[in-house]
Amino acid sequence: MEHTSSEITFHHHTDDETFKKKVKKTTILLSIITIIELLIGLVIYNIHKGENPSAYLVLAFKGMVCILTIAKAYYIVAVFMHLGDEIRNFIMTIVVPLMLFIWFIAAFLIDGNSYKNLRNDYDKHFKETTSPRPHHGHEAPAKPEAPKPEPGKQ
Repeated sequence: MEHTSSEITFHHHTDDETFKKKVKKTTILLSIITIIELLIGLVIYNIHKGENPSAYLVLAFKGMVCILTIAKAYYIVAVFMHLGDEIRNFIMTIVVPLMLFIWFIAAFLIDGNSYKNLRNDYDKHFKETTSPRPHHGHEAPAKPEAPKPEPGKQ
């Protein structure tokens, strides 16, 4: 017995053979996407090793990897977690909080980076460097300070 409306579908079970075909198709698709991502990663690595790395080209390839990763996540959730067979309202109760959580993480990363940059600009004590700090026994000797004038003798 199957009863459907525009929003709700009851009794949406498929036979095992159809489900196995769907899983096999999705597995092959995910494998192809993963191989493409690995090839793009290899291209990015070789661009960085080159003499004139193009920042825009690397950014474009990284954007492609992000899009492919989102596509993989969609297929994993839709097929293997069976969310693709659920009603729209249930899907939205999963997806909307997930999008808010992703926004939350991005906002904190952006805010943390801004704080780090401001701290480096205005508080030189906390200046971050990539070079190691000198060891205790190898510091440069301190310069002697100029004598301070005595009050009233200027």
